[in-house]
Amino acid sequence: MLKKSEKIKQVFKFADLSKYTFKQRLTIRLVELVFYLLISIIGKTIRFEIDGWENFEQIERDNKTPIYTFWHNRIFLSTYFWRKRRIVVMTSQSLDGEYISRCIQRLGYGASRGSSTRGGMKSLAEMIQLMNEGLPTALSIDGPKGPKYVAKLGATLLAEKTGHPILPFSVEIKNFWEAKNWDNLQIPKPFSRAKLLIGKPLYVPNNSNEAEIENKRLDLQNALDELVKRGVQWRESEN
Repeated sequence: MLKKSEKIKQVFKFADLSKYTFKQRLTIRLVELVFYLLISIIGKTIRFEIDGWENFEQIERDNKTPIYTFWHNRIFLSTYFWRKRRIVVMTSQSLDGEYISRCIQRLGYGASRGSSTRGGMKSLAEMIQLMNEGLPTALSIDGPKGPKYVAKLGATLLAEKTGHPILPFSVEIKNFWEAKNWDNLQIPKPFSRAKLLIGKPLYVPNNSNEAEIENKRLDLQNALDELVKRGVQWRESEN
């Protein structure tokens, strides 16, 4: 078993790619670099407005560590805005997960390799350990494969086990391209405006029973739905 300090170093370190073929290693390195450059270059052109920053500050005043939670299709600008904060993100144990992990590590994130569909419980245990060491975490709560806009239990369980609050947020982009994938990933057009909406912290009492955890999941679902609704209203009012 790795010591705690070694575990922290591991999540910020590029994974060994020796199990992959030469072609796969080349693909991973090329794709992660392209993604990193796209996020960095386009992100620098975006003009952000922020609504609810006091909710983030409240967590700091309470000496707690946030569990950042958002919808998967907002991942592009979310990754850019919260960069360089040593936030640990759950990524999948797959070829796609490798280049995503390396891309976000370049942006100052840690990568815990697992997902709700593969290695999830192991990764959740790792994230609990890392939060106990003072590192914030983040989950795209309907990822990695959906259903779109349906909150899974990961963030709620993490909050229940650690005592740290969930911080729901959403990013609404004024002008964007929409990918034709399961979540309709939003890619901002350069020099667009964007609004970051941050909800109130959500706490989950330790030793909550199954029904209580489900109720908290629904609270998170409703909080994210409301943030998206407010974001869409802002975008439409700007047209």
